[in-house]
Amino acid sequence: MRAGALVRVLRGVYGWPGPREPRWAADTHALLQRAAALHLVLTGEHWFSHTTAAVLWGCEVARVPGRVHVTSLVNPHARPRRDGAEVAWHWTSRAERVAEVSLATALPATSLERTAFDCAASLPPAQGLVVADSALRAGADAGVLRTLIEEAVGARGVRRAREVLELADGRAESAGESLTRWAVHDAGLPAPELQVGIETRLGWRWPDLGWPGQRLAVEFDGRVKYGPDRATAARAVFEEKRRQDALEDEGWMVVRVVWADLADLDALGDRLRRAYRRAARRAPRDASPR
Repeated sequence: MRAGALVRVLRGVYGWPGPREPRWAADTHALLQRAAALHLVLTGEHWFSHTTAAVLWGCEVARVPGRVHVTSLVNPHARPRRDGAEVAWHWTSRAERVAEVSLATALPATSLERTAFDCAASLPPAQGLVVADSALRAGADAGVLRTLIEEAVGARGVRRAREVLELADGRAESAGESLTRWAVHDAGLPAPELQVGIETRLGWRWPDLGWPGQRLAVEFDGRVKYGPDRATAARAVFEEKRRQDALEDEGWMVVRVVWADLADLDALGDRLRRAYRRAARRAPRDASPR
């Protein structure tokens, strides 16, 4: 530890230092280290759940959680505090829940479908949608999700989970797209199509979201795509401009969304609502994707 080769994770448990940058990678490393350390010291039936399970499954999360979520068949109030561990305990009296535990991840965790349901029921809806979209992208069974909703009727958070999971779509390619879709939904706009195919003079282009009838496209610019140097960045910006010009030549209006816009989803929803109204007024009656 003095040499910096090891860090203390829990009392008596040590691990390797993680990356310092980017922040999400550092936070993910710290979370998984704490989960692994807890698994070593805990006794009795337990498994990881909620956002911790989401990270174990490789799902996207809007924010890496600071606490490790553990579900147990034992009353959590009877457990001693673990020195240095920030733990969110979840207790269940249903012994059959053990059958849902998956060993496909590095640590025992709730199934991919149960993970998506738990996150949809407990997180703010926009953040729940991020997990649900990526769970479907990772292969979660939509039929199993519907069964979980039906079995949980009357339980806390089930109405929120139903709204989120009915909106979830595995075609969403990033957390930013999912958060943008929630802003669209919360603004009361019609559901957009995902990965809309538009034929342009440059060939086919697929904006992240769009309404073909209004010829309105939404592009989320959150990917690291500008390259390591000025020349590469300049080429990327130039190609992006050509892409937008090609879409506009076909009569489409393009709205760009960046990470900073996602800090206020209400404001983003208002902006998209105004854009939708403008696009609807200017769209030709026979508007259709080419």
